Amino acid sequence: MTNPPPPGDWNDPTWSAQPSSAPPDPTLVAAGQPVPTQPGPADPYAPADPYAGGQAPPPGQPMAYAPPGYPPPYPGYGYPPPPKTNGLAIASLVLALVGITSCGITAPIGAILGHVAQKQIRVSGEGGEGMAKAGIIVGWIVTALMVLGIAAYVAIVIFAITTSSASNSGY
Repeated sequence: MTNPPPPGDWNDPTWSAQPSSAPPDPTLVAAGQPVPTQPGPADPYAPADPYAGGQAPPPGQPMAYAPPGYPPPYPGYGYPPPPKTNGLAIASLVLALVGITSCGITAPIGAILGHVAQKQIRVSGEGGEGMAKAGIIVGWIVTALMVLGIAAYVAIVIFAITTSSASNSGY
């Protein structure tokens, strides 16, 4: 049984039923040999040609290949390191926040340290300006609340003394 010829003008080299009157096709070659007029597909996984410049390196020298990926960063490039945080700014915020729980004893110290830290930050260019400002704000608010609390306590004591002495004077 013979197969019919394929459609179009493509000749199947495995099809043995060629008409005897037709001359052999020169583009057909035996299996396993490449067609000289058609280049083969490039292998995407093949390494780059080490002799791309047309010359081989001198004997005794290794071939120079490009490193894979991006080159290493040059020193001095990239993001600058963040500035060092001022220690007094940290202490200011900590003492101001501790002043909330310690009935305001450390809050004025935190506020004063915040002012000193701001001056140092302006001169030295260190970081921590926000912490110093927060220490100042929280420190003075807690100090003001402490002063109001003490004033209210004194007012209550004075009121209690005056009302008790007025009621005792009636005997």
